[in-house]
Amino acid sequence: MLKIIGIVLFALLILVSVCLHEAGHMVTAKAFGMKVTRYFVGFGTTLFSFRRGETEYGVKAIPLGGFVKIVGMTPQDDDVAPEDEPRAMWRFPVWKRTIVMAAGSFTHFVLGFVLLWIVVSFVGITNPKWEKFLSSDDATINASAPYVAVAPCVPAAADGTNCNTAIAPAKQAGIANGDEITAVNGAAVHDYGDLVAAVRNAKQSSATVTFVHNGQTRTTNLQLASVKRAPLNDPKGTPVDTFAIGVSPSLPANVPLNVTYGPVDGVAQAGVLAGNTFTGIGSALTHLPGKVPGLWRALSGQPRDPNGPISVVGASELGGQTVALGQWGVFLLLAAALNFFVGVLNLFPLLPLDGGHIAIAWYEKVRSWLAHKRRRPEPARVNYYKLVPITNAVIVVLGAFSLLTILADIINPINILQ
Repeated sequence: MLKIIGIVLFALLILVSVCLHEAGHMVTAKAFGMKVTRYFVGFGTTLFSFRRGETEYGVKAIPLGGFVKIVGMTPQDDDVAPEDEPRAMWRFPVWKRTIVMAAGSFTHFVLGFVLLWIVVSFVGITNPKWEKFLSSDDATINASAPYVAVAPCVPAAADGTNCNTAIAPAKQAGIANGDEITAVNGAAVHDYGDLVAAVRNAKQSSATVTFVHNGQTRTTNLQLASVKRAPLNDPKGTPVDTFAIGVSPSLPANVPLNVTYGPVDGVAQAGVLAGNTFTGIGSALTHLPGKVPGLWRALSGQPRDPNGPISVVGASELGGQTVALGQWGVFLLLAAALNFFVGVLNLFPLLPLDGGHIAIAWYEKVRSWLAHKRRRPEPARVNYYKLVPITNAVIVVLGAFSLLTILADIINPINILQ
């Protein structure tokens, strides 16, 4: 039930963001004096509408987006009444048209930033100390202080399988997450590498372990688990018989996994996260072509790349999974990332995207400037009809990619609940 609620909430959030996108176009167009005749949520049959001033507002039957009608977006628009010609969008200065067309993406960026601010200010994000620790290499980890996280069981096999909950030496001895192990069999342990070596090199199956818990030093006797692991000096070598106690490297117990920054400091932190998100989007777009084969393979049931592209269907599915796990922060972070991505995508200089209209407006501006400098006649406006084949090609490519990701998300969705 929680998953279904999460899916519905995420889908509604997507719908709201799309409506705000169109509202961005509408508000800026009206502010500059352009005529806006329609603003609708959804497509298909009109469920209800009302008119306020010169604009009709309404809701249609299929809630898969929205649209706004600005009179005279291109010189070729043939539905402009004679009295509306002075207010046709294409007649306005290029900088005003640019603001109107970019306002949709701007609303996505604002919404994404607000969502990030809510997360870092009130919900919480992963502590940067933990992020740095978890991304460290083995050498850095081994050189860190011997704080440990306690496992519920010890896998007997080197591949992490055959984990019996009855075999959990550290847990059964009372060692807790965030405790620091300071000695094994009386020999001092200075870092995590020392701890691993001391356990692996034990001469017998029992050991005396000294650790610090809540500031108090304790000593306990525990039975070592017999396991198979790769040799310490050959991590890729053939597994050998050795010992383990069921711990992994960690940070002190007083270092929280999640932190909040409050509404003031949260602004700067949200800015940092936004910058990281834009960087990630750039990297994802660069590697996007190489991810397409993985989508095809996913249709045949092969494992789905968790870092591969997803559609709004897949994003809603992930949103539902995060709610089912109680991870509302991740839910909002996912929604923010989606808004940033849609905002960036819409600015691509390709029709029918907003960026395509912006690119044409500035192409005309530069061409007119060059003609003026060369004392030549004002060039004719770009004929959008001649760009229809290119526009259709972009629609086909984007549509095919969207269909592929939707099918992959339906047939073989990414599952973080497993």
